[in-house]
Amino acid sequence: MSSGSDILQTDAPPSQPAEKLCAFKPDLLLSEDHHLCPGCGEPIAVRMMLEAIKELECSRRAVGVIGIGCYTALTGIIDTDLVQALHGRAPSVATGTKRMLPNGLVYTLQGDGDMVNEGLQEVIHSAARGENITCILLNNGVFGETGGHMTASTVVGQRTKNTIDGRDAKEHGQPILISEMLAQLSGTAYVARCGVFNASQTVHTKRILRKAFQTQLDGKGFSFVEILTMCPTGWFVPVPEGPDYLENVLGSVHKLGELKCE
Repeated sequence: MSSGSDILQTDAPPSQPAEKLCAFKPDLLLSEDHHLCPGCGEPIAVRMMLEAIKELECSRRAVGVIGIGCYTALTGIIDTDLVQALHGRAPSVATGTKRMLPNGLVYTLQGDGDMVNEGLQEVIHSAARGENITCILLNNGVFGETGGHMTASTVVGQRTKNTIDGRDAKEHGQPILISEMLAQLSGTAYVARCGVFNASQTVHTKRILRKAFQTQLDGKGFSFVEILTMCPTGWFVPVPEGPDYLENVLGSVHKLGELKCE
């Protein structure tokens, strides 16, 4: 049992004023204001990414290649160099960027609609070639920006704008498990899937991102991080239910963990 000195007493004013121990806003996050829906997990994921870049002291070396999706609206508050790619083409643009700037920390930021639907071939071939870049997937199982319809990663039974009764495997096929697919390629050096549905997993997500970026800095080859993020608007669920829905529905199919680490 803790001693009395370890417990914060509330029956009287504190003897010492509160002290701010660290900044609440990461240095590379220009603003905490954004225009995404309430309960969206993408701003949390981006925050963890920026904290990881800062901790690795790569702020001035980082170049992000951004896909097309809701998260594209966050580019105005990301304080690294950025390049906007056509829908699905971010890995190819990142390949060219890295070859021109071999000392840069080059990453892509894409959604599942952008990467797994529109540009699946781009990420597969970049991984197969062992390009020394880091691709980050924000996976919420829907095309959020265009109304919340099904993507290639939508799980069976999941409701979307065009699968109101849930994704049907016989009609729509099975979801693509992109992390498992990329982990099989010899060009990949690091592949992991994480999430931002609770505090513990959010902290773990930053550790995963650091390891992926370090893989690139060490010149080991292609690294990939899939982050499961909330989209209660696209899922037709109340905002407070978003984290549990993510963990229990998407997380039951897109299993968390490190799939490859060399």
